[in-house]
Amino acid sequence: MKKVTLIAFVLFTGLLTSQAQVSVSPGIRGGLNLSNLTNFGSSDIKPDFYVGGSVAVKFNKYFTLQPELTYSRQGAKSREFLIGGYGYNDVNYDLNYLTIGAVGKFHFGGNGFHVLAGPSLDIKIDDNFPNYGTSPIGADIAFVGGIGYSLPNGLTFEARFKHGLIDIYGYDDVNNNDYYYDNIILNYAFQFGISYTFRVK
Repeated sequence: MKKVTLIAFVLFTGLLTSQAQVSVSPGIRGGLNLSNLTNFGSSDIKPDFYVGGSVAVKFNKYFTLQPELTYSRQGAKSREFLIGGYGYNDVNYDLNYLTIGAVGKFHFGGNGFHVLAGPSLDIKIDDNFPNYGTSPIGADIAFVGGIGYSLPNGLTFEARFKHGLIDIYGYDDVNNNDYYYDNIILNYAFQFGISYTFRVK
């Protein structure tokens, strides 16, 4: 009985110690989006921005789970040919989302350098796509991966790659002979940003 009590005490103490290591810190983040769309004609990278907030839940010096709420301006730059086919204009096609996501950060050696990965649900806020009987659907699911470096003062610098998993028109490219939708159109973006995590005592 004494051995069982001792083991239970040790486990309970270990649990309290591990819980004591968990810290929760709010933060703000923002940066540059370089976005485009797959299979979207002669499209090019469209530069824009993202901005939002986060909550860093640090379980220990090696792993942090970071839920995020972000306004992300995406889309693509494309060519709109003039009537008669002589020349063209560059047109920005905007797809703007409210992104609800969570990334796991794995800190090498418990230091500032880390890799990150996680999913996000992107809810469309607005777009300026021409409506030819259909328009971009209201949501996307995306996956994010990247690297970063955190300074002791709370500043973090990150480079991410974000890729959508759902066609922007909801098309699945299966058993469909529509000439205009031979391939699915997916969001993707390179993101370069900075964040600041507030220290909560």
